[in-house]
Amino acid sequence: MATTEVETLATKPSQTPIQAKSAVMEAVEDIVFGSFAGIVGKYIEYPFDTVKVRLQSQPDNLPLRYTGPLDCFRQSFKADGFLGLYRGISAPLFGAAAETSSLFFFERIGREVVYASGYYSRDRVLPLSALWFTGAFAGAFTSFVLTPIELVKCKIQVPTSIGADGKPKAPSIASVIRDVYKHEGVKGFWHGQMGTFLRESGGCAAWFGSKETTTKMFYLLNDRSAKSQLEKDALATEVLPLWQQAVAGASAGMSYNFLFFPADTIKSRMQTSPVGGSTQHRTFWQEGKALWNQHGLRGLYRGCGITVLRAAPSSAFIFIVFDGLKRYLSL
Repeated sequence: MATTEVETLATKPSQTPIQAKSAVMEAVEDIVFGSFAGIVGKYIEYPFDTVKVRLQSQPDNLPLRYTGPLDCFRQSFKADGFLGLYRGISAPLFGAAAETSSLFFFERIGREVVYASGYYSRDRVLPLSALWFTGAFAGAFTSFVLTPIELVKCKIQVPTSIGADGKPKAPSIASVIRDVYKHEGVKGFWHGQMGTFLRESGGCAAWFGSKETTTKMFYLLNDRSAKSQLEKDALATEVLPLWQQAVAGASAGMSYNFLFFPADTIKSRMQTSPVGGSTQHRTFWQEGKALWNQHGLRGLYRGCGITVLRAAPSSAFIFIVFDGLKRYLSL
C-alpha cells in the first residue's frame, strides 16, 4: 500500500493534477518559470561552459593549446581576467531561457501525447519509462530552438580573429549573425543541428528521467524509514527535503552531459569552424570521424569532466527554482 501511495503522489509539481488551471496557464507557467530557472542555472555554469567549448574546439592539425581544464582556466584568466570567462553570455542567457522553458513546455506536450495514445489514464501518475520518453520528446523539439543560439555562443566563446594587441578578439553577437547569414543564409544557423538533436533528445531523456528516478528513490527510502502509517502517508504528500531535491537535480545534469557528450563535442567543433572562405564544412559524421582518427575516444570526451562538474549545481538549481515557482507562485 505504501509503495502505491509513493508512486501516486511522489511527483514533481508539473505532474500533479491541477483542475483550477487551464492548459494555456500551465504553458505560460512552464515558459515563464522555465526561463527564470534557466537564467539562474546559466550564470552558475557559464565559466565552465566557456572552458569546455575551448577544450572541445582545439584544432586537429596543431599541438593542443590546453593540457586540461585547469590549464584552460589558467590561460583564459591570465589573458582576459575573470570576466573573460563570461564573454558572450548575452546570447547564452537568452538561450538558457529559451532552452529551459522549451524543455518544460515540450515535456508537458509529450505527456499529453502519451495520454492521448491511450496507454495511460490521466488520473494516474506516469511511470518512469513514460517520463524518459517525454524527456526525449522535449529534447528533440527543443534542439531546433537551441542550435542557432548555440552556434552564436560558440563562435563568440572561441574567437578566430586577433586584435591589435595580439589577443583573440571576440566578435559581437550582431557581427556573428551578419557573417553567418551573409555566407550561408538562414540554413547556416542550423549548422550542427544533428549534434544538438542527438545531445538534446538523448540527454533530455536522461535529464528528466534521472531526476524523476532519483526523486522516486528518495520517496521510497523516506517511506521505509517512517515509523507509522500516518507518517508514511504524510511523507508521500510532502515535498522532499531541499538536499534531496538538489541531489535529484544534480543527478539529472550529470546524466544529461555524460551520456551524450561526444555529440556535443562534434557539434561544438562544427559550430566554431570559420564562416566563409574556401573551407568546406564537414558533416556531423565527417567531423566525428576526423576527431576519432586524430584523438580517439579521449578526444570525443575532451572537457567532459568539467562539464559534468558544472552540470550538477546548475541542474540542481534549475529544478529547485522551477519546482518551487510552480508550487508556491502560481500565475
